[in-house]
Amino acid sequence: MEQGRFIVIVLDSYGVGYMDDVLEVRPRDYGANTCKHIIDKVSDLKLENLERLGLMNALGEDYGKMKMNPEAVFGKAKLMHHGGDTFLGHQEIMGTRPVKPLIAPFSYYIDRVFDELIKEGYKVEKIGKEAKYLWVNDCVAVGDNLETDLGQVYNVTTTFQKISFEEELKIAQIVRKIVEVERVIVFGGTEATIESIKAAAEEKEGKYIGINAPKSKVYEKGYMVRHLGYGINPETQVPTILGKAGIPVVLVGKVADIVFNEQGKSFINLVDTSKIFDITLSEIDKMKKGFIAVNIQETDLAGHAENAERYAQILQISDKYIGKIIEKLNEKDILVITADHGNDPTIGHSQHTRENVPILIYKKGLEGINIGHRETMSDIGATVADYFKVETPENGKSFLSILE
Repeated sequence: MEQGRFIVIVLDSYGVGYMDDVLEVRPRDYGANTCKHIIDKVSDLKLENLERLGLMNALGEDYGKMKMNPEAVFGKAKLMHHGGDTFLGHQEIMGTRPVKPLIAPFSYYIDRVFDELIKEGYKVEKIGKEAKYLWVNDCVAVGDNLETDLGQVYNVTTTFQKISFEEELKIAQIVRKIVEVERVIVFGGTEATIESIKAAAEEKEGKYIGINAPKSKVYEKGYMVRHLGYGINPETQVPTILGKAGIPVVLVGKVADIVFNEQGKSFINLVDTSKIFDITLSEIDKMKKGFIAVNIQETDLAGHAENAERYAQILQISDKYIGKIIEKLNEKDILVITADHGNDPTIGHSQHTRENVPILIYKKGLEGINIGHRETMSDIGATVADYFKVETPENGKSFLSILE
């Protein structure tokens, strides 16, 4: 197959139905189906391009105003990583074989983190009743992440009215040095205030406490974020493998915040869907051969807010832009639309849901192919590597031969 541009768009959290193992590992996700339940809430939802690419095929039935397309090239994938997580999901897509992380409430580490921050010269206090979070230099909260699997991720949250992102990052790196959970997320915004952050503190199950990110106002203006991962080897991932082979790599949106891309180009700290797609269109125009990966985060944010209507609005914006991207593609190019987990806004909790994800494929002139139910999202990364004829990442099986 002649090489051109291989584009992967991750519609963050757009799952197509709970995985078979949820009753065993995540019973609260039983019945989750992000795709289907958004249609239940927004019955006139019509996503013409996603429908044409086989969204309903991946779902497995006609639903609402959308129907299966016999000409679609599609499949779906299981999550190999533990739970349902954006960071681990993207590492998996890029070819990492997921390792089950340590799971513990922040209280497990709080004394060690407290002592280390004091040692480094920070002012630190503990805030809370049963469980406690750390309040550093009167403006930075360190505690449990309440939006993803409890005990798997810690948040460092601030207002940029009081501290710079660079200074906040130094605090987060001290936390990262000590803790062994899968991720430390460091972020803030200019609209958030000390008052709005403290007012968004929430406790769960008597042992988890942190800042509810949507309620804290950090997302509203001037949002910046960095994801500090644990146990990820970039050398085995598609962006690094391609970069070392001299193949251009562009990451846009949240994927750029969480995936290592030293040789390529990364557009970080982006949330607005239209802006992310506008950059993507511009980069497609500049590239004749190479890999582009894009994350649309506002779908996930709508899921966390349990707002199906907002989720549908972002999907409609995305669908129109996907149409514009398809218009730019030639016979050599491949486009894959997928997700990294689910986030069913109707399930009754505000966390991610463990769901299968769609794999919708466009290649000019190709039609009527089902690539099946893949064992891991890493099959996407393996296919990218196969397409560019480079070293295979550590995980995944290519489906390129099915497309040929």
